[in-house]
Amino acid sequence: MSNLRFQVVEKAFAKKPLEVTMPTERPSEYFAKYVFTRSKMFKYLQRDVYEQMIDVIDNGAPLDRSIADAVAKGMKQWAEEQGVTHYTHWFQPLTEGTAEKHDAFIEHDGKGGMLEEFSGKLLVQQEPDASSFPSGGIRATFEARGYSAWDPTSPVFIIDDTLCIPTIFISFTGEALDYKAPLKRALRAVSEAAAAVARYFDPQVKKVITNLGWEQEYFLVDEDLYSARPDLLLTGRTLMGHDSAKNQQMDDHYFGIIPDRVQAFMKDLEVQALELGIPVKTRHNEVAPNQFELAPIFEETNLAIDHNMLLMSLMKKVARKHSFRVLLHEKPFAGINGSGKHNNWSLATDTGVLLHAPGKTSEQNLRFVTFVVETLMGVYRHNGLLKASIMSATNAHRLGANEAPPAIISSFLGKQVSELLEHIEKADKDDLFTIAGKQKMELDIPEIPELLIDNTDRNRTSPFAFTGNRFEFRAVGSEANCASAMIALNTAVAEALTDFKRRVDALIASGQDQTSAIIDVVREDIKTCKPIHFDGNGYSDEWVEEATRRGLDVEKSCPIVFDRYLDNDTIRMFESQNVMNRKELAARNEVKWETYTKKIQIEARVLGDLSMNHIIPVATRYQSELIDNVQGMKDIFSSAFFSTEKARQLSARNIKLIEEIAERTSAIECMVEDLVAARKVANKIVSEREKAIAYHDTVAPKMEEIRYQIDKLELIVSDELWPLPKYRELLFIR
Repeated sequence: MSNLRFQVVEKAFAKKPLEVTMPTERPSEYFAKYVFTRSKMFKYLQRDVYEQMIDVIDNGAPLDRSIADAVAKGMKQWAEEQGVTHYTHWFQPLTEGTAEKHDAFIEHDGKGGMLEEFSGKLLVQQEPDASSFPSGGIRATFEARGYSAWDPTSPVFIIDDTLCIPTIFISFTGEALDYKAPLKRALRAVSEAAAAVARYFDPQVKKVITNLGWEQEYFLVDEDLYSARPDLLLTGRTLMGHDSAKNQQMDDHYFGIIPDRVQAFMKDLEVQALELGIPVKTRHNEVAPNQFELAPIFEETNLAIDHNMLLMSLMKKVARKHSFRVLLHEKPFAGINGSGKHNNWSLATDTGVLLHAPGKTSEQNLRFVTFVVETLMGVYRHNGLLKASIMSATNAHRLGANEAPPAIISSFLGKQVSELLEHIEKADKDDLFTIAGKQKMELDIPEIPELLIDNTDRNRTSPFAFTGNRFEFRAVGSEANCASAMIALNTAVAEALTDFKRRVDALIASGQDQTSAIIDVVREDIKTCKPIHFDGNGYSDEWVEEATRRGLDVEKSCPIVFDRYLDNDTIRMFESQNVMNRKELAARNEVKWETYTKKIQIEARVLGDLSMNHIIPVATRYQSELIDNVQGMKDIFSSAFFSTEKARQLSARNIKLIEEIAERTSAIECMVEDLVAARKVANKIVSEREKAIAYHDTVAPKMEEIRYQIDKLELIVSDELWPLPKYRELLFIR
């Protein structure tokens, strides 16, 4: 057929898996091949320099710039042995992506030639143009200076011929213009607060770290089909498209056999990820067709986020090699599951996991309860902020739909932990409590071993669920930088733990024994944070009403949700924990509102173009064919033929289709005009916040109305004329 869509689909069907050459070594042998690991530091650095670096990494000691030249020399030697010719400061601006500027290892030698050089000064600091990245007004166009500064706790790595140095990014006046700088402050705050509380139970605790295990969901689409969909190309999601007759309703894709082309992509991706030190472990089919998941082993949070940002870039690169495109948009297809990035978060000391239960003693169990309850306190006090931390124009499509948690932050604890907290709240203080570990379930099948049942179930509708020895923050979106959620969560928990210790110390100072003081404050906090605890169905209408009664934030408008960053309680929390100040928070909100507006603006422009230049012409063409058909029948057949019931039915059906096409195309034309008019009105608004609200309230709804009409036309217009690949083709071609 001449239709370009059919040619593209046929080409996609014909593709075979790309042959992947697997390493002959075991994964453990090529893991972190392109990372300047501790073992490589030991080899390439002087012993005293190596020991100082380890002290910086492990203990948070200040980096002595006097050793920078020695470190840079060792890094350069290792990198050049790997064929590296350039270096870059790799940072995470407020764009949800990463940024890098490559410089060569060359300088003038003073004799008319060149020499290879990489000094400590170049390692430690660079000057990206701060006015060219989102800054929320902190930097004007004529105020361009900004600084990237080396983060030695995240190891440098090699991509192609470039040495990548993880850095923070700050303005000339010192404000953070990235995610890493406030993240590191938040991690330090929670570490100090948690260590102080942990020492109630074990005075030997030296430090607390936060661990993060992210689960990256994504879609794969054949690149030819992707290129034939301007909406996917320009917005990352389909702005139109009727449901496929079969999508995920049979539950046959989840954990199913991985298609050959996808398996080849996954193998290639995993090898390259492991070589970059990303400890990828799990891969599987997700619920929706053409949806998949990749997850690593848990890591320290700062490193885990760097690895996730690196992986998302790597996924896109490897996918194109396999003639795929990765879709990280949270809701690229209507009517089926969207993609999230579940953040499994936990606290651990140098002596053990703080959220692990059961303990061997009642004291260990009290420690477990203390950290669970104070985490809930942080989530309760700042539930609106946590929602704002994961909210975006893209994630708003996913929340509350098809297994994604709703846009109300609550925490699922499971029956056993819930009953335990209730018991502590009401029982006599001397009634020591115990926590059961995994229970045995015996199956009446001799060949099957007994199962060990966890002390908590799973709740797919809970945004923040306790899952055994960690909390799973399920509301984070698939294309988001995890740092946004982790900054808010860790700072909130740091504040809760700081307040907890203040109150316990006050009771101890008044003469109460330590254990009794801890139990009293825990009991008080169990009562206070009760509203955040919900083990039921987060999708129900009753829960929205109940959450409102509990005082939880139930706002769904994305631009208004961002207001939580500027609440007095939020500003007080961030400033008291030395994470961000009022100016930085206000600037970030300006970026959030502006980003929201631009995303909806682009989608509206793309939808208008597709409507007027693709859909309406094709629908009109099919309408003309129907008109010609009716007229032709009248010209060929006698009037006697048209007096028959069969002929009348045929003619009436065609006339009905002609009328419906006319009605829907006319409606689309009018709606597109209204859409353009609404954009023009919104664009004149000066306030970024008010402009974003206008786009949410007046522009986005019109896009849904247009989509409805187009999706109806897709069912009417001849399949061979429809110009864009359909859902049944996008979602089921391997």
